[in-house]
Amino acid sequence: MLRLFLLRHAKSSWSDPSLHDFDRPLNKRGQRDAPKIGRVMKARHYNPDRILCSSAQRTKETMAGIIPSLTGDVSLRLLDALYEGNNPDYLSLLKENARNSKNLMIVGHNTGLQDIAVELAGSGDPELIMQMRVKYPTAALAILEFNCGDWNDISQKSGHLLDFIKPKDIAHNEEELIVENPAPTFFRR
Repeated sequence: MLRLFLLRHAKSSWSDPSLHDFDRPLNKRGQRDAPKIGRVMKARHYNPDRILCSSAQRTKETMAGIIPSLTGDVSLRLLDALYEGNNPDYLSLLKENARNSKNLMIVGHNTGLQDIAVELAGSGDPELIMQMRVKYPTAALAILEFNCGDWNDISQKSGHLLDFIKPKDIAHNEEELIVENPAPTFFRR
């Protein structure tokens, strides 16, 4: 069984027009949302063992926001190729860089993340799949499971969408997170 975590970077800042797109940091909302996603990952026992992260500033800051909530050993690799162009081939990149990972996370950009998530999700909650198709907001995290042991065996529609977490759906009161339940759904009250 393989698990793939697809995390879009959190909300970035456009306040400094002199910055190149690659160098844009997170804005205040992004700085709040990244750790929030990390806490939900911890509460639901979602633990990647390898992270492939775009080398853009906003993805590195997003990754830094979730890392304090992760447990166990996690190897990290920054990849320029996850940023380059409008639509990197995420599937090829993950197959080339997964190594011995069973729980791989990619921290990247849209539309590439949304495209691969939709391409791979062959089953799961139809409502979550539709939400993911319609919009993959900043700091959204899709978790897909594959009933195989080798990343080279995954293909279109071979994944099961286990969860699709969006910051706006997380309860404002973090104490409402039910740690005992590994995959509850959290909604704003």
